[in-house]
Amino acid sequence: MDLKLSGRTALVTGSSKGIGEAIARGLAREQAVVIVHGRDRAQTGRVAQEIIAEGGRAHAVTGDLTIDAEVERLIDEAQALAGRIDIIVNNAGGSGEPEDWTSTRPASWASAYDRNVLAAVRVTTRLLPDMRENRWGRIINISSLAGLMPPAGRPDYSACKAAMNAMTSSMAKAVAAEGVTVNTISPGTIRSARLDARFREVAGERGFAGDAAWETIEQVVLPLFAEVPMGRVGTLEEIADAVSFLVSPRAGYITGVNLRVDGGMLPAI
Repeated sequence: MDLKLSGRTALVTGSSKGIGEAIARGLAREQAVVIVHGRDRAQTGRVAQEIIAEGGRAHAVTGDLTIDAEVERLIDEAQALAGRIDIIVNNAGGSGEPEDWTSTRPASWASAYDRNVLAAVRVTTRLLPDMRENRWGRIINISSLAGLMPPAGRPDYSACKAAMNAMTSSMAKAVAAEGVTVNTISPGTIRSARLDARFREVAGERGFAGDAAWETIEQVVLPLFAEVPMGRVGTLEEIADAVSFLVSPRAGYITGVNLRVDGGMLPAI
């Protein structure tokens, strides 16, 4: 299926690794021009150059999204490199320190909110006026299943993702008549480099070899972490495919949704 993304330009925040990198690569495969963003210049440039080497079109920008001036600079740079930005994927953020309700601190909540929610607000409010004027735009907020079914630990992170879900709903209503759609993707248990390493560590504690086949590791360890009806971990490519569809013209009548890519993990509709 042609997603008709040729000629569109996408800024993917936090795309120098992990889910963001997979999304950037997926959009490039669909012929979008991709602006790869990160804080590490070498790592960000590597992703952009690899996309180009594979036949895609990409540019690299760096900057700290918790600093207003940095956001202004990197967006100016992105627009100078690629022109009008049609698509925003707010992926940058992260969970921070593994605090729980016995150790969590207000400062941790403020920091988490800044790098997850306010980072997305800074980028979006800078680019949204142009989208509204052009009467076409796509905004995707990368949330988490933690925003819908928060665990006992990392309460600041769950609260941030819940805030992003609410932000999506509000913004979608505000711009629905102007050709701009706003949606959320909520990943469940996804095989990132960090998850792979953690699963192999746990498997090793149970006597399995660290270099055992992933299918073996997954079968043994996944039930210890999550009850996933599909019985497997999701892939980065599955997140990227979901994003590519939602930002495409083919999804023009879909807005304000929270698409869970979780293997059926949330027991609700």
